[in-house]
Amino acid sequence: MEASTAQAPAKTALRLAAISGSLRRASANTGLIRAAAEICQESIPGLQVDHVDISELPLLNTGLEVDGGFPPAVEAFCAKVRAADCFLFSSPEYNYSISGPLKNALDWGSRPPNCFADRAAAILSASGGSGGSRSQYHIRQVGVFLDIHFINKPEIFTKAHVPRKSSTMIAT
Repeated sequence: MEASTAQAPAKTALRLAAISGSLRRASANTGLIRAAAEICQESIPGLQVDHVDISELPLLNTGLEVDGGFPPAVEAFCAKVRAADCFLFSSPEYNYSISGPLKNALDWGSRPPNCFADRAAAILSASGGSGGSRSQYHIRQVGVFLDIHFINKPEIFTKAHVPRKSSTMIAT
């Protein structure tokens, strides 16, 4: 009897919910998430990356909460977030702050019961000028209220609107 050399697929050891703050089809931030997921899946056995789409979330309106329930898109979003062990956020910087779609998603997730609480997260960003640094700091501020435990280093700020030949990634 020959010994099998094929390895069984790794069991899911860690579920990561990846949330892009950009809704644009060719988003650099969604691209960063895809690249990070590919690198991490190669180096972390059992990592499962779930891309969580926030494009269908309605604008936060507590009037949409009926009998303790949320609109179906919000319920689906919160279920995906609750199923995660940790998070990866990637967001552009709009007017020195968080993108509207990501802030909306964070706000819906904060509605009782807070679906983000007591888990780790990392942040990436791609944006002009600072590479999204101010957006990242605002995400961290919101995360304090949400009881998200952010990884402090490395900080990845990608300058998105620079010609490819001189595209720059800043890691601090």
